[in-house]
Amino acid sequence: MKTIGFIGGGRVTRIFLNAFANSGMELNGISIYDPNPVVLENLKQLFADITVSTDDLSRAAGSDIVFLAVHPPFMMDTLSAVKPFLSASSVIVSLAPKFTVEKMASVLGDFPNIARINPSASSYINQGINPVYYAESMNPEARKSLTNLMKPLGAMPEVEEPKIEAYAMISAMGHTYFWFQIRKLKELAVSFGMTEKEAEEVISGMMDGTVKTLFHSGLDYDGVTDLVPVKPLAPVESTITGFFDEYLIALYHKIKP
Repeated sequence: MKTIGFIGGGRVTRIFLNAFANSGMELNGISIYDPNPVVLENLKQLFADITVSTDDLSRAAGSDIVFLAVHPPFMMDTLSAVKPFLSASSVIVSLAPKFTVEKMASVLGDFPNIARINPSASSYINQGINPVYYAESMNPEARKSLTNLMKPLGAMPEVEEPKIEAYAMISAMGHTYFWFQIRKLKELAVSFGMTEKEAEEVISGMMDGTVKTLFHSGLDYDGVTDLVPVKPLAPVESTITGFFDEYLIALYHKIKP
C-alpha cells in the first residue's frame, strides 16, 4: 500500500477519508498535517488510525502520494514547504482550482508527477464525480497508483486542464444549487402526508428520472417540458435562472487561472 499524506485537514480531506473508510481501506498509512489542532482532533475522533501533526510537515509531505488540500491563497507557500520532502517517485495532487500544473511546476522544478483533481461532496458516500488532469510528464506507474487510490471516491473522468474550473462549478459546487430545494420538497412531501422514507424514495427516483428524461429521451427541451402540463413554478423560472447567471458566471471567472 502506498503511503498517503494530506496537507490540510479540512472538509475535502474528511471527504477522502470517509470514502476510504467506507470502502474498507486501512487508514494507518495516512498522515495529515494541519496547523489547527482542533481540525486534527476532529479528524482523529472520526478516523482513529490516521497520523496527525500540527508542527511536523515531514511525514505527510514525504508520503508516496501527497494531496494539497489547501485554499488557493496558500498554494504557492505550501508547494515551497513540501518540496524538500519529495522524492522522484512522489505524486503531488492539487485539490484546488486556479493553480495550473505549469504554475505548480514553477515552484517544484522538473518534478514529473503532478495531477489536479476536483473532488465532489458525494465522494463522501463513494458516489462522486472527481475529474482529473495528469501532467504529461507523469510516470505511468505513478498515474496508475493515483487512479487506483481514487476508485473508492466514485467516477474519475480524465479531462483537459482548462476544464477543471468548469467541473468545479458543476460537479463540485453543483450540489449546493439543489440541496436546499430538495430539502424543501421533502418537507412539503411530509406535510402532504408522506412518511420521511416515502418522501426520500420518491424524490430520489424523481430526480434521477428528471435528469435522464432531459438528456436521454430524444426530445428537445420544449418536448420534455411538454410532458408535464402543470408547471407551478413557471412564473419564477426566469428569476431562478437569472440567479444562476448572476452568481455562477462571476464566480467561474474568479476561480479561472
